[in-house]
Amino acid sequence: MDDTLAAHRIRNMGDGGRATLVLACLALAFAGWSFLIGPMDLSAPALFAGLFDGHGAAGTIAREIRLPRALLALIVGAALGGSGAALQGLFCNPLAEPGVTGVTSSASLGAVIALYFGFVSFSPLALPVLAILGALAAAGILYILSQRGAGAVALILAGVAIASFATAMTALALSYAANPYAMSEIVTWMLGSLKDRTFDDVTYALPLVAAGLALLMLAGRGLDALTLGEDAARSLGVDVARTRGLVIVGVALATGAATAVAGAVSFVGLVVPHLLRPFCGYRPARLILPSAIGGAALVAAADDVLRLVAPDGQLLLGVATAMLGAPFFLWLIVKLGGER
Repeated sequence: MDDTLAAHRIRNMGDGGRATLVLACLALAFAGWSFLIGPMDLSAPALFAGLFDGHGAAGTIAREIRLPRALLALIVGAALGGSGAALQGLFCNPLAEPGVTGVTSSASLGAVIALYFGFVSFSPLALPVLAILGALAAAGILYILSQRGAGAVALILAGVAIASFATAMTALALSYAANPYAMSEIVTWMLGSLKDRTFDDVTYALPLVAAGLALLMLAGRGLDALTLGEDAARSLGVDVARTRGLVIVGVALATGAATAVAGAVSFVGLVVPHLLRPFCGYRPARLILPSAIGGAALVAAADDVLRLVAPDGQLLLGVATAMLGAPFFLWLIVKLGGER
């Protein structure tokens, strides 16, 4: 029996490693495709030449438009995928993810506050800082509820309430926005988009997302232990409070930074971990990294498809992921209900 169990675990580890490698290749391929496509017809040699020498229209487009967008697709997807896997491990609930739990909507509200009150004019850092604070507030509320014994269903319902409140406050700001530019930016953050992003956005998002994902990886052992219950985790020497704190801060950093540059992109953190969980032995620690890479591949692929289907930019990324994720979410609820 022990030999069979050991062989099963080794096979799962091998499957997880192969899946991660395949996903990494797909993410790079979709990012490369993103770099090559756009409204202006430029050949691949011209784009790569412009990327390295920076001369002419090809250099401007390659460096200032297409490369930042391709990189941000990977960064945003990694943040959402890794955060979803960590939240599902923390709450022991496959329905948890930044969008469903209200973290994404709260981060969007923080970004909207920065735009509405003009804090961005004082410092560009106001946008990511307030987005992270919004994400931290939502995750903190869920953490407090979990500490008071709220069950998995109650936490999801609380997340829905938080998301509804944040969306309502965002709509209120939109209704009273006197500045047309602020109104346009608020709408963009409500719908989610990677359009017209620059290397400044990459500079803000990358270190924060990397730090957030690093914290989530540090919490991996604790998340594995929490699948056995809090008492069992403590008996194994796991500091449960530290594990929860790492996840909450990590999710807030990663999701807040991603939302600050791309707006509300939902359901990536739900779909990707659920699809990859069978390849990772159903262990949260082994699921975080593959989910981050899978999220990067999914967002990059979705953005590529959008640019081909709607080159005018009218169909935004957050709308497309919601159209994909909402039916998946309903199917998952029906499936989990049928298993009870």
